[in-house]
Amino acid sequence: MLSLEEINVHYGEVQILHSIVMHVGEKEIVSLVGSNSAGKTTLLNTIAGLINATLGKIFYEGKQIQTLAPQKIMKLGISLIPEGRRLFAEMSVIENLEVGSYSKGIRGLKEKSLEEVFSYFPVLAQRKGQRAASLSGGEQQMLAIARALMARPRLLMLDEPSLGLAPLLVTNIFEIIRGVNQQGTAILLAEQNVVRSLRLSNRGYVLENGRIGMEGLGKELLENPYLKKAYLGMI
Repeated sequence: MLSLEEINVHYGEVQILHSIVMHVGEKEIVSLVGSNSAGKTTLLNTIAGLINATLGKIFYEGKQIQTLAPQKIMKLGISLIPEGRRLFAEMSVIENLEVGSYSKGIRGLKEKSLEEVFSYFPVLAQRKGQRAASLSGGEQQMLAIARALMARPRLLMLDEPSLGLAPLLVTNIFEIIRGVNQQGTAILLAEQNVVRSLRLSNRGYVLENGRIGMEGLGKELLENPYLKKAYLGMI
């Protein structure tokens, strides 16, 4: 579905990503784990077209996309939920959701999409007239996911969805991500919460200083001695 070939990214003269090679298959959950400033956000933004790769190629369903504008990439079926949610704070829940279905090809499916996201997130149906800013942190994260799903993506990318949430809400968000995947949407999940993300995932990549340090099945990475020591504080 998605493949990256030798992707390099620079901010000015500083190189942030170094020869990234990775892929996401149909209906997979793939985790991208690593410490803060490892390059996870940069990588997701590059796939979404918000940052230009200085070298390398990105293919989505056989089509080369690294030179496309973000809106064209989204129309192909890739949605990004950025770190910090970036909702329209003064707009209502329903207005935020409607923004997610503005593209011409999916506009006619708005009512069906609303029905689907409200089945995932009943609390949003109850709060659809409220301003986004009035929601709790967990509800705002649900709204961010729901807005992305309104675009009916085939690949959903999430950047630190558990950031700042209480443990119970984190569990809820990860279960929602699992449910979205079970409906056929592939997931690329960037997370500092190594244990939860790798337990959820089919496969994972460990990003260190802008380079892929290791990759493998989620359950195998959790048992890796280096990963345990470096990220889980285990010896």
